[in-house]
Amino acid sequence: MPEQSDLLRTLQKDSFDYFVHQSNPANGLVQDKSQQGWPASIAAVGLALAAYPVGVQQGFMTRYAAVKRTLATLRFFANSAHGPESDATGYKGFYYHFLDMHSGQRAWGSELSSVDTAFLLAGMLAAAAYFQRETAEEDEIRRLADALYCKADWQWMQDGAAAVSHGWTPEKGFLPYRWQGYDEALIIYLLGLGSPTHPLPVESYRAWASTYKWKKIYGIEFLYAGPLFIHQLSHVWVDFRGIRDAFMRQYDLDYFENSRRATLLQQQYAIRNPRGFAHYDKFCWGITASDGPGPKTLRLDGVKRVFFDYIARGAPFGPDDGTLAPWAVVASLPFAPEIVLPTIQNYERMNLEAALDYGYKASFNPTFPAQPKYEHGWVSPYNFGLNQGPIVLMIENYNNGFLWSLMRQCPYLVVGLRRAGFSGGWLE
Repeated sequence: MPEQSDLLRTLQKDSFDYFVHQSNPANGLVQDKSQQGWPASIAAVGLALAAYPVGVQQGFMTRYAAVKRTLATLRFFANSAHGPESDATGYKGFYYHFLDMHSGQRAWGSELSSVDTAFLLAGMLAAAAYFQRETAEEDEIRRLADALYCKADWQWMQDGAAAVSHGWTPEKGFLPYRWQGYDEALIIYLLGLGSPTHPLPVESYRAWASTYKWKKIYGIEFLYAGPLFIHQLSHVWVDFRGIRDAFMRQYDLDYFENSRRATLLQQQYAIRNPRGFAHYDKFCWGITASDGPGPKTLRLDGVKRVFFDYIARGAPFGPDDGTLAPWAVVASLPFAPEIVLPTIQNYERMNLEAALDYGYKASFNPTFPAQPKYEHGWVSPYNFGLNQGPIVLMIENYNNGFLWSLMRQCPYLVVGLRRAGFSGGWLE
């Protein structure tokens, strides 16, 4: 339908513009969120690197501009301070979660983040797969992306155990948390297993998958994770249709179908609306990690309501405070278009007045009594790079599988998938 295509294209272009305007063209760093003075997020940088080729394909950006921005980004990471010092940009091939937008130094005392580095490296590899022309600039993109990926010491990030650590700080060493159970870290293990320099051992993937939770909820059976983003972020890069690891072979399923079921469950939760939040219905859903109106506790119509600020919300087991994230609905477009498209159209009809600058703002909460009073309650004043990227990329994957086809050409990802035990489908 032309109207539907126009709607998606407009939303994609508006979301793409975040990476154009909320970035530093001198070093390629992308602001974590659209609040003045906010630092860069390395995950947002990785999403930007993958989004620039989409911009070229869709006519949002010239190839020359995309090459220039991509090179600025890769040169920055290649030349930035790298060592155990507390004010460096990275160490052991990993990078601090947040960086100063101008100096590129560690911001907020953040951690060397294993998962955010994985998103950054995935973006670099996507850029290398796209920029294949035999020019000095595109050759440099490929060379730098390869060198930066190979620099990551995944074995060091294991810190002597099988599962990968969440991160490290120069003050306290490794964080006490491990990537285990089904979560957004699938991309960590695939890239780590595929490394030609410091590869994760196969047992690391088994350790990660050993705490999976298979559930049946509302008659839907799937590998459970509550927040919707967990079922999306690794899928931005990897086409899981028809390929299976040992766990999924047990259930005659693949991770793509699993994400479809997680999406359907979110709609069913909103229809049931067990906590009685405003506006929840079959065309108004989307619970994930997002900005929120809290922290605040209020009594509304005799019911005590606890509202959170930024937190990983989930369905159906919570936490849930009535906050919905339209971007998370869009990012599920490839999985369940039959329910996502009507929900996007509903969000358009709702005319969320604060959601103009870069497409959808991060989230809104119709239950929270915002002042001045507004039909749709509280609306986040911000956009986040981590939200904008999946909108751009998953619309493109839905339309033509563009990023998926690029990443199929990445030999490191293919090796990682095979070492993790994936087979079938396009891997054959």
